[in-house]
Formats: sequence, structure tokens, C-alpha cells
Amino acid sequence: MPKRYTPNDAWSQRAAKEGYRARSVYKLIELNERERLLRPGMTVLDCGAAPGSWLQFTAQQIGPKGLAIGIDRTPIEPIADNVRTIEADITDVDAVQSTLTTLEIDRVDLVLSDLAPNTSGVHDVDQWRSIELSQAVIAIAEQFLRPGGACVIKVLRGEDFDAFYRELKATWKDVKTARVEATRDRSTEVYVILRGKIRAA
Repeated sequence: MPKRYTPNDAWSQRAAKEGYRARSVYKLIELNERERLLRPGMTVLDCGAAPGSWLQFTAQQIGPKGLAIGIDRTPIEPIADNVRTIEADITDVDAVQSTLTTLEIDRVDLVLSDLAPNTSGVHDVDQWRSIELSQAVIAIAEQFLRPGGACVIKVLRGEDFDAFYRELKATWKDVKTARVEATRDRSTEVYVILRGKIRAA
């Protein structure tokens, strides 16, 4: 029998104690420890950033000379001087372009996404919606990521995952998956880390 979801679990309690807005921050912390994603001075784009826990940690890691940009349809409360937040839909590439142009940014060093679809209760439907969101983030990365940059996306595993993964392997030089400790036991989510996008001829 699956474990009952408890909002106030140990990760949530730790997040509240340490001043983070959501338990999901520990997923990014673990990914960063494994993959060395964040460095001082980086420009980072966080897609679907609300409520802002990933931005909080990112801001700490990139320091005052770095810039973290969070985009979400939900407003995000202010975080730090090196964080900018924009209320927009990440599937609207023009809105993303407008945001970066306003900030006088051509390229970013890292694209992050902890996006998940609004669940329907039908796993196959939710999994496909997750892939659609991931494809939107990848489209952003392909347009705005600097050569040598990285992209991290969350995807729900399911029937369509293997085909999606093969597609990524064909268009990125380095593709790997990671499941992190803070993921709930019942979840099928996995993170995909992409590096070295292969540009079209």
C-alpha cells in the first residue's frame, strides 16, 4: 500500500527551519552536489520557478555578480538583489525573449526546471503533459543557452519516456538521469541533465 502524502514531512520541516520556501530545494542541492551546476557569476534561468526555493539556493551559489531569473505564471515574492522574477508562461518563447532582452541578456549559463503538470490522476496523461513541459523548456535552452551550458529538467517516467530520452540523446552530447533523495517514494519523477547541445547545421 503506498504511503499517504504528508505535506509536513521531514523535508518540509527542514525547509521551513532553514528558511526555504519549499522542500524541492533539496533536490537542487543534491543535483548541484553531484553535477556542479552552479558557480559564482553565472546567469541562470529557472523555468516555472514559483514559489522560489530553487531561486533562493541559486542566488546563494552564484553570488552578487551572478543573476538568477525566475519565470512563472504565478507571482514570486522578492528573494534577493541578484534575482529577477517575471510573471509569464514558459511555453511562450516570445515572452522569454522579451524578458531576457529587457534584462539585456543574450545567453544564459544554465536553464533549470522543476516543472510538473497539474495532475489529472491518469498517469499516462500526466506523464505526457510532463514531457510537453520539458519540451518547452528544452526549446528555451536551445535558443538561449550558451555553448557549454547545461539544462536540467524534471520528467515523469512512463510509457513515452524512453522515446523522449532517445530524442534527447540524438540532440545533446551528454545526457544523464538522476533520481534524488528528496523525491517522494511514490513519485515517478526523474531529473534529466543535458549538456553540449548539438546545433542544427
